[in-house]
Amino acid sequence: MGLGTNHQTITTADKFIPEIWSDEVVATYKKNLVLANLIKKIAFKGKKGDTLHIPKPGRGSANAKAAATQVTLNTDTATEVNVVIDQHWEYSILIEDIVEAQALASMRQFYTDDAGYALARQVDSTLIQLGRAVQGGSGTAAYSGAYLGSNGTTAYVAANNNEAALTDAAIRRSIQRLDDNDVPMDGRFLIVPPSTRNTLMGIARFTEQAFVGEAGGQNTIRNGEVGNVYGVPVFVSSNADTTSGSGAARICLLGHRDFAVLAEQMAVRSQTQYKQEYLGTLFTADTLFGTKELRDGSAVALAVPA
Repeated sequence: MGLGTNHQTITTADKFIPEIWSDEVVATYKKNLVLANLIKKIAFKGKKGDTLHIPKPGRGSANAKAAATQVTLNTDTATEVNVVIDQHWEYSILIEDIVEAQALASMRQFYTDDAGYALARQVDSTLIQLGRAVQGGSGTAAYSGAYLGSNGTTAYVAANNNEAALTDAAIRRSIQRLDDNDVPMDGRFLIVPPSTRNTLMGIARFTEQAFVGEAGGQNTIRNGEVGNVYGVPVFVSSNADTTSGSGAARICLLGHRDFAVLAEQMAVRSQTQYKQEYLGTLFTADTLFGTKELRDGSAVALAVPA
C-alpha cells in the first residue's frame, strides 16, 4: 500500500502545538508583571483546597535579666491570615480555519502576547487594589486610609476630590511611616501612575543621578522600574489604582514586599482544542490565584491627580 497524502504533520500543524502557545504566554505574562514580582509569592500549585492559612506571630520583646531570677518568657498566641484562592481568570479566542489559512504567521504571536498581557494586568490590578486597605483603610475604592500626594499627612477624602500631585515631602513622610512601623529597608518599592511619573520628571531633584540611575537607564533591570529615590526603587504602572468619586484620583503605593501575598494555585496554562462545529481552533489561557493584605502598616497609599 502506498503512502497517503495530505497528512497533518507536526510541521504543518506547528502553529497550534499547545506547548508553543504556552511558552509564549508565560513569557509575556512574566514580562508584564510589576507588583507581582515585588511582593511575597507563595506557590500553591498542585495542592487541593480553596484557602491558604498563613501563621502570623506577634513580635516579642527583650527583657532585663535580674541576678538569681528566672528569665522572662515571651508568650504569643499567633493569629493567621487566610488567603482565599478565588481568582480564576481566562483569555480565549477562536481562530477559524479560513483565518489560519489566510492570516500571517505573526497573528499567533499577537494573540499569545495579548493573552499574557491581559492575565498579567489582571493579577497586578488585583494586587494593587489591596492598597485600599492599608493604614486602616476600609478596603474600598474610596481609599479611606490614604493621604494626599502633596504632603503625605492630610487624609484623602474621595468626596472632596482633594487629591494633589506627588511631592518630595509626601515621599519622605510616607517613608517615615514605614520606618515608624519598623518595616525593613530592603524590599521596599514605590509604584506610581504615568501622571505622577510626568510630575516627577518636571522636578529638578527627581531628575538627578540619584533618582534616574545610570545614563541610558542601565539600572532599569525590572519591568517598569524608572529610578530610585531615597533608596526605594520607583516603578511606573498604568495599573495604579483609580479611586471612587467624581475626581477619580489615581494612587501611588509605597510599600514593602511583605505588605501583601500572592498565592498561585495554578500558574498560567494554555490549551487548544479543535472545534469541528465551528471549523476552528479554540485557544484559552488561564490562571488561578488568591491575594491578601498581610501587614497593614507596611504600605502607604497617596492620592494624586489622574
